[in-house]
Amino acid sequence: MTLVIDIKHRLGSFLLDARFETGSGLVTLFGRSGSGKTSIINTIAGLIRPDKGRVTINGTVLVDTARGIFLPRHRRRIGYVFQEGRLFPHLTVRQNLLYGRWFAQPAARDDLDRVVDLLGIGSMLERRPGRLSGGEKQRVAIGRALLANPRLLLMDEPLASLDEARKAEILPYIERLRDQIRVPIVYVSHSIVEVTRLASTLVLLSEGKVAAVGPTTEIMHRLDLFPLTGRAEAGAIVEATVERHDERFALTELRSRAGLWRLPRLDAPVGARLRLRVRARDVMLAKSAPTDLSALNVLPGTVADIGAREGPIVEVRLDCSGEALIARLTRYSVERLGLVAGAPVFALIKSVALDRRSLSGPMRVGSSADAEANDT
Repeated sequence: MTLVIDIKHRLGSFLLDARFETGSGLVTLFGRSGSGKTSIINTIAGLIRPDKGRVTINGTVLVDTARGIFLPRHRRRIGYVFQEGRLFPHLTVRQNLLYGRWFAQPAARDDLDRVVDLLGIGSMLERRPGRLSGGEKQRVAIGRALLANPRLLLMDEPLASLDEARKAEILPYIERLRDQIRVPIVYVSHSIVEVTRLASTLVLLSEGKVAAVGPTTEIMHRLDLFPLTGRAEAGAIVEATVERHDERFALTELRSRAGLWRLPRLDAPVGARLRLRVRARDVMLAKSAPTDLSALNVLPGTVADIGAREGPIVEVRLDCSGEALIARLTRYSVERLGLVAGAPVFALIKSVALDRRSLSGPMRVGSSADAEANDT
């Protein structure tokens, strides 16, 4: 998929002036509330007619104000999943799904079983929405949108109204959509956990403008963008593979370019590829290889970049055999260690500090990983 956005639109005192182009995969529009995320997908869906601009999907023109083109919503073949499921309360789950299929082209009308299996909703087909949890309602809403055979699926903060347990329930299903269904997705979020776990491409928005666009790992590693991506939750994204399980100590070993990682036991098969978020606040640095240390993750690297030294806190980006890590230190520590670009260092990360909520892939955290241990 190639999605091209070049629009300008005023909503009261807010001016949306956004230009970007993205490819296939799951594209996330990320930014603070009021940055223009929902306005962009509403323009794609045809819910907003922009003052000026052009929107195309794979060369098909949806909007071109210069040529007077504004394709009606029902001809755009776009599925939309809102923050709430918006299911018909008087219809069963099966009937809600079939309502979506009613809009599909005939060639796509045999997909009900496949979508039901993908989203794990087979056991609730005869129930009505009032008897579903929030996460179940969202899975049905996603299924209804898919059965309309969309060329593009829009998801506007679909987890925003759910508690943490329901979010954990539905995230794996969105991953399955991303990996198994050949429908491109534009996903709106202001959650760093969702972004790092799901997004292939990140479009970073600020005050109605595009601040950056590119692969998620590249955007999240840029120190200059931390004020926009969220300094409190800033960190690195590590692509790793499950190498082995240590049954004696209930640990899982992951291998990435940076080296070996040890986490509390994960219920994931050997060879599974996972995406791990390592928060900058959880990374310590040492100038020499430490010994007699409780932290199990010690990775050699070099200082690649040091952020602005205007306040008490400084971010340091490391190059660990081609993989980036971010450390947040006091300015005092940076100067005391004499850190400069190119300096060799060792990154130290406690196993229990690694953000398991951001782990993606065919896994779930086992009971041993849920224990709140104080040692490592």
